[in-house]
Parts: sequence; C-alpha cells; structure tokens
Amino acid sequence: MPPADPDAPARLAPPVPGSRMTDEYLRTLGRNAYLWGWPLVNLHNRLTIMEKVPAPGLLGGTVPAGPPGTVGMLHDYITPDERIVACPNQDVVYGFGILDARRGPSVVQVPDFGTRFWVYQVVDQRTDAFAQLGSMYGTKPGCYLLAPSGWSGQVPDGIAGVFRYDTRAGACIPRVFMNDTDEDRAAVRPVVDQIMAYPLAEYTGQLRRTDWSKAPSYPAGDATGGERETQWVDPGTFFDILPEVLDEVPARPGEEALYAIFHSLLDAAAVSRHAADVLRQAAADTDATLVRELFEFRNIGVPLDHHWSTQANGAAFGGDYLNRTAMGKANIFVNTPRETAYFYQDCDAEGNLLTGDHAYTLTFPAGALPPVKGFWSVTLYNEHHFFHPNDLARYSLGTKNTTLVLDDDGSLTLYAGTRAPADKRFHANWLPSPAGRFSLYLRAYWPEPAALDGTWRPPAVLRASN
Repeated sequence: MPPADPDAPARLAPPVPGSRMTDEYLRTLGRNAYLWGWPLVNLHNRLTIMEKVPAPGLLGGTVPAGPPGTVGMLHDYITPDERIVACPNQDVVYGFGILDARRGPSVVQVPDFGTRFWVYQVVDQRTDAFAQLGSMYGTKPGCYLLAPSGWSGQVPDGIAGVFRYDTRAGACIPRVFMNDTDEDRAAVRPVVDQIMAYPLAEYTGQLRRTDWSKAPSYPAGDATGGERETQWVDPGTFFDILPEVLDEVPARPGEEALYAIFHSLLDAAAVSRHAADVLRQAAADTDATLVRELFEFRNIGVPLDHHWSTQANGAAFGGDYLNRTAMGKANIFVNTPRETAYFYQDCDAEGNLLTGDHAYTLTFPAGALPPVKGFWSVTLYNEHHFFHPNDLARYSLGTKNTTLVLDDDGSLTLYAGTRAPADKRFHANWLPSPAGRFSLYLRAYWPEPAALDGTWRPPAVLRASN
C-alpha cells in the first residue's frame, strides 16, 4: 500500500454504521436537522401540491399557480384571503410557479416592461437565488431558460440566456409594479399577459400570450383557508420526507459531513421504532419552540435603531441556516439584497408590541423617504403576517399611492391604528389595524446603497397621544 500523502486534504469519515445513539444525542442532532431542513422540505411539499394543478391558473381563485415548470399570474393585486405565502404585498402583480428538475428545463418569457419596475425572483430548493432577471440587472426582453445543472440538451436559437440550478425543486415568482389607479391597472395588463413559463418542448421562438384575467380557478382544499399560512412543513412527517430531500438537494462544499450525520440519524430511525419516535418528537418540540420563535420579526435578522430589524443575505443564505429558516418561517421567498431591502417592526419606539389599543405614527423627514430606484412601501400585517381586512381595502402605503399628503414641512407621516387620524387631511396616510397585535414591514425595491449599508434607516414608530 502506498504511503499516505501528507499534503492531501483531510477528509472526515462518516459516522460508523450501527453506532449506539442515546436519546439525547438523537434529540440534539434531530433539532439541528429540523432547523437545517425546514425550507428544503417546505419547497418539496409545495412541489407535491403543484403537481396536482392541471394548468396555470389560480388556487382557490386567489393564488397564482401552475403545474411544475409553469407560472400562473394574477392581473391585479393579491387579495386578503391569500394564505399560501405569508407577508404578501400589494405593490405588485404577482406570479408564482414551481420548478421540477426531473421535468427538464422551462422557458420563462420577459416582455418589454419599458420603464416599469419588475423582477422575477428565481430560487432553488434552498431558497437561494440562481437567476438575475429584473430592472436592476438591465435584463432585455426575450425568452430565458431555467435549466437543471445536469441537463445537457441543445439550447435552441432565440434563447437570450440560461440559468441553472442543482436541486430538484425551485420557484419562479414574477413581480411587476403597479400604481393603485385604474389607469395603471389597464396599462399593466397587456404586459402581464406576456409573462409565462412553460416546458422547453413547447418553445416556438415567439412570445406567447394569455389573458390572465380569465385564468381558471382550481379547488385548493384547506391550502388557502384559515388565519395562518398553509402548514407546508409537518413535524410529524419531517423525518419521513428528509431522505428524499437529501437526494433532491446535493451537499454543497463543506456540507458533506453534515449530510453524513443526517443520514446516520435516518439509518437509526429505519431500524429502531424508538429512535424514529425520538426524532419525531424532536421535530415537534423544535417546531413549537425554536421555529415558532423565528416567526416573530423581533427575534430574527439584524437589529437596527428603534427596534427595527433587517437582513442582509436574503436568497443568498449559503451556510446561514438560522436566517434561511427564519426568513422561510416569517416571510419565505425574500429577494436578494440587490433586488430588495427589507425592514421589520413588531414594536414601538419604547419596545412595546404594536397593538390596536393604540395609534401610531411613522414620520419620514423631508428628503428622507426610503432611497430606492424602484419603489418603497410600508405594509401592515396582522399577527399571522397577513392583511387585515378593512373597509378601505388598504393594506400598504408608499410609491404606488398617488394621494399621500405631506406635512407642512415636507415630511411624510403615516398613521397606523384602529381609528383614522383626527385631521381628515391625513386619512389618505392611514393604515387600518386590527384590534390585536400587528406588525409593520418596510420594503425598498431596487434599493440605493444607503438602504443597504446603514446610511439610511427607518424612523421610529411613535405611539400617538389618544
């Protein structure tokens, strides 16, 4: 046998098969596996639901969807009864589709948006972005290919670019800005009707159209009901699904040892009902404690002044498994920082939770609106991170609103609470809140550097005098 090469990189051997594992060991490593794998199982389960959708359309009449490899589109803002994805916004016309590498590449169409802001978020099963399509990238109109990394077919003429992903599942989420006016609704529809995704076999070299205002509606069962986001990850079945997910998502460099540990847990569960029960309970406990904590904005991200928080690696999480699952639980499908800066708020300036028992103000000094090249908005969510239905059908305020009223000094004050501001001049600046807890969420699409490097930060949320 030749001597070992002293300069060869050290390789970690996997756990020895059949090693005894105590219950506490299984619980500890099981909790780590649950935190690590939560977003991956989430995408896996979304794929299984989309496999049942017969054609692009709307789930429950509210949520864009389609069979894997396609995209469904709305033709207006999303409605308050949506429950598929927490923290929707009403600044854009949304689309949504799931990718499946086993079905081969998909063609995604990019129409000519002119000066209108747009971005297609495209992520792999880890919720990391792998494509750059949007205003901030200077993307030209045309057809682009989303292809599995192992696909070796011929790229047809007319394809403007190819983006590859190495997991089984992925997601494509178009967002197109629209002002809250009837005129802009009419103007955006011909463009939105050209947003499509379909299998490569259907590609003809020509942009296709569909009238998304006539999109078919499909039954969604309980996937769009209730007050909370659809439960995409069930701790009771997590470890039953994890073996398939580990096959669907290859280990990145440095993750090989982690995968070996997870496989050893699964091997133990396969031969011991007791071990399987311990892992299942570990998943349930982790979901009820750690993952539930990560739903609250005040528990995640990077703290800022006045109890705001932000995050700096959305859709580019890499090995940051904490923030990957935190964003997945609180607000899955966040964009990359180049596309969007996000700011989260659960509290007022004194650190007290925001509730409908009080009224609040958020004042941007003159010349200090969120610095963006795209648009900005402040959205009010209820305790479940969804819109609070109200008589005004108003859930966010920002660039899309043409009737906001400035203060005499040029500043802009937004109001949040169960009652409108006493001064009727500022009713257009009011976000109606529920009686209970709520959160504020500031988005800055296509942010200027000041919104990313800390030069600009959101102002304090002040409790108003009653």
